[in-house]
Amino acid sequence: MTPHTSSAAPLDEIAALDSRLSEARAAIGRVIFGQDEVIDQSLITLLAGGHALLIGLPGLAKTRLVHTLGVVLGLDDKRVQFTPDLMPADILGSEVLEESAGGGRAFRFVKGPVFCQLLMADEINRAGPRTQSALLQAMQEHHVSVAGSRYDLPRPFHVLATQNPLEQEGTYPLPEAQLDRFLMQIDVGYPDFEAERRMLIDTTGAQSAEPVRVMEACDLLAAQALVRRVPVGESVVDAILTLVREGRPESTSLDLVRRAVAWGPGPRAAQALMLATRARALLQGRLAPSIDDIRALAAPVLRHRMALGFAARADGITLTQVIGALEGTL
Repeated sequence: MTPHTSSAAPLDEIAALDSRLSEARAAIGRVIFGQDEVIDQSLITLLAGGHALLIGLPGLAKTRLVHTLGVVLGLDDKRVQFTPDLMPADILGSEVLEESAGGGRAFRFVKGPVFCQLLMADEINRAGPRTQSALLQAMQEHHVSVAGSRYDLPRPFHVLATQNPLEQEGTYPLPEAQLDRFLMQIDVGYPDFEAERRMLIDTTGAQSAEPVRVMEACDLLAAQALVRRVPVGESVVDAILTLVREGRPESTSLDLVRRAVAWGPGPRAAQALMLATRARALLQGRLAPSIDDIRALAAPVLRHRMALGFAARADGITLTQVIGALEGTL
């Protein structure tokens, strides 16, 4: 066991969590077809206590996935459609002046949709930078400040944001500081033939499958605490550090990274990998993470924390190739 774990996670707690998570995955899979990897990465994000950026074309059930996660995990979920005219107060809330029956006046804070446990920020890059930054404090510190007063958010609190990779007109790319707040970038692709066939039949009939509650918010909080008690071997810790540091042009031994990468992942990438690999091990019923967990999660953890230089993009080099080279160092 490493010094990163103060006390080992009890086997009975792990077994109980494994059973609940299996039920949750099955319940989500009855509603969301052909997206097993996306479902697993979303659950890993929540188990690790983080936020996720879902990137995919329209019609791939991103909105339905977030709502389904909220129902199955017993979380209070809300959705905000981001548009260019959306203001910070539309997300955080604002103070309104009220007059009492006696004629007195006082300000009362009306909470915005951010006061929930699972917030879907739909098409987050369509809002302006000022509105995007309104989520920064909430995502990192789990509270907001309005008119000099602090308001704590419910626990747990998670943001699952979506982006359309095609349409860039009328959008505002997220700044690096906000991208780093997302534990993972989850790419949502098309389902396979059989999954799309099931979806076609299920969603066009008289009745379609509806999500059912399997867990409660307190169960997720307990699972998040358990994730941080999962022991991590020294070889896994060293592999995480190697992967992250090799992705930085200043410290890498890979010629491809030196030539292609403009800036690499920071310390938050290592923290995200440490938590995510523990969560993946628990999700699969294992007692400790392995090097395979790092390889499986390297892409979703790193791809929004790195940027290619102009020359590399002109030469047709992709982040997928760079991350593949990094995985080869493990």
